[in-house]
Amino acid sequence: MAPTDTPLRTQEEIAARVKALEALMIEKGIMTVEAVDRLAEIYENEVGPQLGAQVVARAWTDPEFKARLLANATEACAELGIGGLQGEDMIVVENTDTVHNTIVCTLCSCYPWPVLGLPPNWYKAPAYRARIVREPRKVLAEDFGFTVPDSVEIRVWDSSAELRYWVLPQRPAGTEDLGPFELAALVTRDSMIGVGPVGTPASA
Repeated sequence: MAPTDTPLRTQEEIAARVKALEALMIEKGIMTVEAVDRLAEIYENEVGPQLGAQVVARAWTDPEFKARLLANATEACAELGIGGLQGEDMIVVENTDTVHNTIVCTLCSCYPWPVLGLPPNWYKAPAYRARIVREPRKVLAEDFGFTVPDSVEIRVWDSSAELRYWVLPQRPAGTEDLGPFELAALVTRDSMIGVGPVGTPASA
């Protein structure tokens, strides 16, 4: 389980502030209730980790698409109709048997919204942003329960307003007979940030 890095009381305070800001914007005519609902619907159902999972599944099954994704993630995602705000300049880094990639934004919370949705609270927390750079193996093990073998190099990529990184995880063994929808179901948001594993097939 990912750490919240934010006490429950603080999370409740943040939620209350968000509600207050939302109410103020509606009252001032800056936004409407319908617009707020539509934004929530977009990030719940139309953009987010499920779209990133579709891209990963395609890359796992189509070597030519995978090559295009690694060469230019923004253009490759656009082939699938995926892109937009915060996804203008994306770079995908591939996990292998010898290299594991992890993503952070040390300055704020730059993040590829079109493929991962909105960033989780822990991704924005100063503790994660500082520690993952200094001691990534320890943070992955202690904070996320995700152990990377000592034989595997960990590379930490720092996203920015200009470049937003995300991870192409390795395809799990035993998935040769799975279709794209079944493969996409194995892909987690955390695996595309590099702080967690992909799922395993039901028969495993």
